[in-house]
Amino acid sequence: MPAQGTILVANIGSTSFKFRLYSMPDERLLARGGVERIGASESPCQFYPTDKPAQTGMGSFPDYASAIRWAEERIALDLGIPFHQLNAIGFKPVMARGISGTRLMDEPVLSAMEALFTLLPAHNPPYVQAVRTFHQLHPDIPCIGTFETAFFDHLGPDQFRYPVPLAWERDFGIRRYGFHGASHRFVSERAAQLNPAARKIVTCHLGGSSSLAAILDGRALDSSWGMTPQSGLPQNNRVGDFDVFAALYLARECGLGFNDLEKALARDAGLRGMAGTESGDLRDVKAAAANGSEEARVALAVFVNAIRNYLGRFLVALNGLDLLAFTAGIGENNPDLRAAVCRQLDFIGLELDPAANAAALGTEALISTPGSRVEVRVIPTNEELVIARNAWTFLSSNP
Repeated sequence: MPAQGTILVANIGSTSFKFRLYSMPDERLLARGGVERIGASESPCQFYPTDKPAQTGMGSFPDYASAIRWAEERIALDLGIPFHQLNAIGFKPVMARGISGTRLMDEPVLSAMEALFTLLPAHNPPYVQAVRTFHQLHPDIPCIGTFETAFFDHLGPDQFRYPVPLAWERDFGIRRYGFHGASHRFVSERAAQLNPAARKIVTCHLGGSSSLAAILDGRALDSSWGMTPQSGLPQNNRVGDFDVFAALYLARECGLGFNDLEKALARDAGLRGMAGTESGDLRDVKAAAANGSEEARVALAVFVNAIRNYLGRFLVALNGLDLLAFTAGIGENNPDLRAAVCRQLDFIGLELDPAANAAALGTEALISTPGSRVEVRVIPTNEELVIARNAWTFLSSNP
């Protein structure tokens, strides 16, 4: 294992390939970029070297392989780093059957991800395809993934078990998991750096998909997720927590099949479904509410109430709270939502500073008053850096 190296962190979407390139172990960001709308007639591509002018444009990218080759060319030409000299490619896969933690993404791991294709149809298939493409193009570069569940691996059965027949858990893995692990880990570790006395932390990752985590002394204690990323808080267009018998009722009364139910709950629900807007993007829902839509106003209130419900549950689990952190696109850029979440929490000594909160837009900031017993902070997340750290540590432990 060399003393220094480079790790490419790949973020895979159903039609996108984004990446960050890190120098390790100094964790210096060398470049970031990506390709969107892979498979379209024209696809936007961006490359942002840290110390050189940005390059943006359009191109033809019929598949992941073409996007990877484009990134390879940019890194070699603009940074002078041949792709074959990378130490590893890091990934942030969501979930695999019976596998978690940081793993070499070999065929047994990919097969375990394939076993959950029907459970995670939007997440696992593109990741498996992309990793296999990297294997084909660069078989000598190790692909190392940290699963989103990893931060919650140590939770015990009293925390993850559902009240269902035990055979379901044993034979099919039916239980609560946790996701957004890299984000909750980064934000909680950064919070502890900013306030070393903070032992009891709640992190609020609020974005296109959202979740809360309770963290005690650096270890996850609870999560708002259930078994899948369809659960927990209302998502952009995914349902979140929902009574399963209500779905059975709809199936019987309306003659809906499993595919119809899945589409409705995974694409037409959440903020989009409640607000009746074209998309579930919070900006669109807020705009509709500002234009007088009562449905959009209620959707925002339901979202805030769901956050506060989990926050209340975590206060009990933690026996108090030292620090509340907001992160991700919604959490970092919506002072009004942060204020709504923090209202009437004076009983735990939480006092929000209105001016500091209003000024905090996408930047790290302390937004509670000096006299607040609970610190409230905005901490931009950096999931990619956690993936790079884990990949580097894995390489060091497995020379």
